[in-house]
Amino acid sequence: MLENVNNFLTEIIDEDLAAGLTERIHTRFPPEPNGYLHIGSAKAIFINWSIAKKYGGLFNLRYDDTNPVKEDTEYVDSIWEDIKWLTGEEPNGGVYYGSDYFETCYECAVQLIRDGKAFVCDLTQEEMRAYRGTLKAPGKESPYRDRSVEENLRLFEEMRAGKYPDGSKTLRAKIDMASRNMNLRDPAIYRIVRAHHHRQGDAWCIYPLYDFAHPIQDAIEGITHSMCSIEFENHRPLYEWVVDNCPLPHHPKQREFARLNVTNTVMSKRYLRELVETGRVEGWDDPRMPTLSALRRRGYTPSAILDFVQRAGIAKANSLVDIKLLEHCIREELNKTALRRMAVLEPIKLTITNYPEDKQESFEIANNPQDEATGTRMVPFTRELYIEKSDFAEVPPPKFQRLKPDGEVRLMGAYIVKCNEIVKDENGEVVELRCTADLETGNGMPADGRKVRGTIHWVSAPTAIDAEVYLYENLFTLENTADVPEGTNYLDFLNPDSLKKLSGCKLEPSVAEVETGAHMQFVRMGYFVKDREPGRFNRVVTLKDSFAKTLK
Repeated sequence: MLENVNNFLTEIIDEDLAAGLTERIHTRFPPEPNGYLHIGSAKAIFINWSIAKKYGGLFNLRYDDTNPVKEDTEYVDSIWEDIKWLTGEEPNGGVYYGSDYFETCYECAVQLIRDGKAFVCDLTQEEMRAYRGTLKAPGKESPYRDRSVEENLRLFEEMRAGKYPDGSKTLRAKIDMASRNMNLRDPAIYRIVRAHHHRQGDAWCIYPLYDFAHPIQDAIEGITHSMCSIEFENHRPLYEWVVDNCPLPHHPKQREFARLNVTNTVMSKRYLRELVETGRVEGWDDPRMPTLSALRRRGYTPSAILDFVQRAGIAKANSLVDIKLLEHCIREELNKTALRRMAVLEPIKLTITNYPEDKQESFEIANNPQDEATGTRMVPFTRELYIEKSDFAEVPPPKFQRLKPDGEVRLMGAYIVKCNEIVKDENGEVVELRCTADLETGNGMPADGRKVRGTIHWVSAPTAIDAEVYLYENLFTLENTADVPEGTNYLDFLNPDSLKKLSGCKLEPSVAEVETGAHMQFVRMGYFVKDREPGRFNRVVTLKDSFAKTLK
């Protein structure tokens, strides 16, 4: 997979290597620990990790923990687990925290003040916004812009000492209020925030803003190529201004790529957090969520996710990728690798009246017909079985090839049976089908040569395992949740049918031997994974793949 990593970013790196601008590629992934990583994060991870691997370079994980308000060790831990799971290894360049560089960021800020390139400003956020100007009109300089170097040094030191209230002062870079790039109009680079930091405790009450801290962190770590999503393209001049004007040992190169947007879901951490905190989902790892921990619990594999990222493409133009492509990637993989097991999700009892009550035999059935190396297993067969409710029709529609009154079907891997009698309860619901088996058909076709077209799966009633099965659909009915119609809220498009819980499901006994997290194809029903909760199985994806036709 990594051998084929070629895109416009690798072309840039090839040019830099050819020009002798760098000797060893060094990349990083800088997540903010204020939520769980999602499928969009997988693209950023893949780009930075795979490029480092391709060129024999280094890949860092650096937590962007410069904003203590919403950061938490829960998110730090989840990010670490997700990175190791997705890449299959720990970052070979090391694990770092942006907060570990706070002292260096402070020293850089002091140097900017001494050089007359930064000043302490007393404008409020609203006033700064008003002074900033518009895309068509230049901004207005702050009345505090011409404070002396000595006064700015004193005020900034007092800010660090906690002398001033939150939000009362900022440190701003002195660049150009008339710049066409709004990010260069004297941006704030430090603010006062009294909040307990998950790593630094209460040591600081001033914190650097991302656009100031990030290039400093990259430079300290020796990052050669700082690859980030396209919304930071207009921030690149500020990134370069910081590394040009601060006393730093290295000059990284920032380049941007389009974010990964997927249909029928949301990527905003704010929205994802709202879904969790309001109880609309079970948590960050609810299998309907687009987070990596949720996809892992749902049964998606790292290889399928990375395959999806590559197929979706790496470019600069934004696009919306159909979630069916992700489903196709995991379906294609599991079709080759998943064990086959029989499971009856909505059971109805089937009794074979001509089969001895005390008899039990076993039929040998392949674990995966596509991979002989997986071998076979023995499936117990008894007089009383369970079949799928939908595999019987008292009044069958045209071309119905499953069980019906006086009709015959093949029980998968076993006998041909004929429905002779229907037993109903007091409400008229079918509760039992009484059948006879052609006991000469256990290993082949009927002796008289008659053709039986339908084949259905089954489970032995006495040996069946009880289970709860979770069936998932898209979390949102709206394809593009970034384009919510006027007058509506994204929550208005939550899919009420995104989860269906089935209890009383019956599984063949060999499922008990399958480990948590293992994949299975419940034959004719879909691909499933054994959940960490005992007796629970999550549907990864259905068997049907109409999307595959669009790829030809």
